[in-house]
Amino acid sequence: MSTNLAASPFLVKQPFFMPFKNSASAMAATCVHSSRTQTPSQKFDDEVVFNNYVKFCRPDLSDVVPCNPISESKTTPKPRGVIPGESAADLWLQMKDEARSVVNQEPILSNYYLSSILSHDSMDSALANHISIKLSDSSLPVGTLYDLFLGVLNDDQEIMLAVSDDLLAVKERDPACIGYVHCFLNFKGFLACQAHRIAHNLWCKGRKILALLIQNRVSEVFAVDIHPGAKIGRGILLDHATGVVIGETAVIGDNVSILHNVTLGGTGKVSGDRHPKIGDGVLIGAGTCVLGNVRIEEGAKIGAGSVVLKRVPARTTAVGNPARLIGGKENPTKLDKMPSLTMDQTSHISEWSDYVI
Repeated sequence: MSTNLAASPFLVKQPFFMPFKNSASAMAATCVHSSRTQTPSQKFDDEVVFNNYVKFCRPDLSDVVPCNPISESKTTPKPRGVIPGESAADLWLQMKDEARSVVNQEPILSNYYLSSILSHDSMDSALANHISIKLSDSSLPVGTLYDLFLGVLNDDQEIMLAVSDDLLAVKERDPACIGYVHCFLNFKGFLACQAHRIAHNLWCKGRKILALLIQNRVSEVFAVDIHPGAKIGRGILLDHATGVVIGETAVIGDNVSILHNVTLGGTGKVSGDRHPKIGDGVLIGAGTCVLGNVRIEEGAKIGAGSVVLKRVPARTTAVGNPARLIGGKENPTKLDKMPSLTMDQTSHISEWSDYVI
């Protein structure tokens, strides 16, 4: 893997996000491809973006990035690696369309969206670029990180399938997400999860020091601390994400939703397999601690602020400190919907407490 800093397009004397002169040479110089050794060949043909940027005109309301409601057909988990109705390439094209709409709406962001999205020919290139910028510092140059991250993403296409599923998960479950490109650029839970996927790849290849360094930078930048040894599935939503801590031997399944200030931790100095195992479709509410090598089974829900120290059966709800099952241990109330998809964190309260204001 090349780390030749002299060859990096990012190490320039000018600021990375600088206004573009309306020239073909400026556009060609900023075109970033998924191969570091190829001569740029893609021509940026979206002249309307630059015309609108120069004119500083605002669009009609029809140009605003669409925010479609969740359809009934999306109330069940998706098969792993499958995007209903579209491929990962289609998703990338949709993201570029969203980026153009944003530029039409806010020309002042033209340079940012060009360098972050529109100048890239693939999602892996854009992701490697964006995360490398976020995590770089004076001793970790952007170009070095870009080469490293892109090499991992090109080598392990399973990561990019997971990235696509995560984008879909955030768009469908978080009403604050107005578009795929909005999530891709701005949601730190999504970005922290993708940086972890890269770090986990390096960890599994024995490059543990480098993986731990990435973990540390993610913790500093995004306030999310995920050990690179943790195993995380697809379709993951880390909502808000601040304060999320996930330990080394934790395992998280597919289509899981986790809110802020959640800890999946150990119980002390015991080594070995010591962290929680989270099944598919689980929802873990804000401020929850799940401690020890305990199993939260498929489709379970953990209420906000709970402390879980024991196994939670499938399709049940656990709340409180220490947590207990709604309906009782012998005959717990069973959920009829996947909680990670409904994101319902309050309907259980009336069944458990006489809480009033």
